[in-house]
Amino acid sequence: MHQQATPTAHSPPTSGFTLVEIMIVVAIIGMLVAIAIPNFMRVRLQAQTRACIANLGQIESAKQIWGLQSGKTDGDVPAPDDLVPTYIKNMPVCPAGGTYTFGPIGQSAVCSIVGHSL
Repeated sequence: MHQQATPTAHSPPTSGFTLVEIMIVVAIIGMLVAIAIPNFMRVRLQAQTRACIANLGQIESAKQIWGLQSGKTDGDVPAPDDLVPTYIKNMPVCPAGGTYTFGPIGQSAVCSIVGHSL
């Protein structure tokens, strides 16, 4: 006759994860996220600042060309219609939500957000 195995009190563990193992994995993921998010925000802010400064450079170049071709001198202020679409294809927009002030020829264009300047 064939004997059946009887279950013992100390049977081998079944495959799967214990609650402690899952909690450790969640804690590690939480620490990685806590480290990554501030770095992501800092890099994003730096990218927005650089893009805004590049936009200010475009505006400044367009102002200078407009002034040369129109016979303007230092102190003359171009209107947005003077620059778009002749000297700038589309009006640049600050990626951080600031607004641009052209200013007169001889002074740099500025953004309303602190730190966004030529």
